[in-house]
Amino acid sequence: MGRYDGRVAVITGAARGIGFGTAQRFAAEGASVAILDLDEGAAQEAAGRIELQGDAKAIGVGCDVADSAAAEAAVQRVVDELGGIHVLVNNAGITRDNLLFKMTEDDWDMVMNVHLKGAFNMTKAAQKRFVEQKYGKILNLSSVSALGNRGQANYSAAKMGIQGFTRTLGIELGPFGINANAIAPGFIATEMTDATAARLKMDVEEFRKLNADHNPVRRVGFPEDIAAAAAFLCSDEASYITGQTLYVDGGAKLG
Repeated sequence: MGRYDGRVAVITGAARGIGFGTAQRFAAEGASVAILDLDEGAAQEAAGRIELQGDAKAIGVGCDVADSAAAEAAVQRVVDELGGIHVLVNNAGITRDNLLFKMTEDDWDMVMNVHLKGAFNMTKAAQKRFVEQKYGKILNLSSVSALGNRGQANYSAAKMGIQGFTRTLGIELGPFGINANAIAPGFIATEMTDATAARLKMDVEEFRKLNADHNPVRRVGFPEDIAAAAAFLCSDEASYITGQTLYVDGGAKLG
């Protein structure tokens, strides 16, 4: 038996990268998974690539998490099509990097809306079902950038906001059988970080090596590293853990 047999996991921003890797891991452990993404076609294509166990299912759902009505509709669709919801992973995110004096109000608002408002909207939609069934697992994606990072005033603020949001969820929802935790990834090799390398006019492998050299384990992370932590924190084995942020960064923040 898998840890997630009979469970339904919703992962936002899961058409690729960390989100897709996390969806794969939950499916490997028996869950039915709903892949949410702004691009419904990409979400459905990704769902078609998920390797499922037994009678589990995977669906792709288009959703703008920054829109509260869209978030509520997406959760309702998951419940209707998959029979319930037990796990919510708020992973959807974007970057609009720039130094503060160059950063526009739109750059700030877009990042805040997707990361913070998106997590709020999805959690509010899911927690109603979680409270009713006296069970639920919420996992929010923060980042080591929450500790500050040049050119990321918007992203850093949003990711530290996620940590405060997570602690508050732990306080408010714990009495209802709901656990809420966060993961703060370090450098993870994904399409997003590859795009950063391109923007900096650096070779991808050179960019990854540069980041690997800045942590004690001397390698970059991969979506599977985050997925493994997510699978534990959203499991019943972690039922006495809530309101916490786990840094999965190869020890980078030790320096």
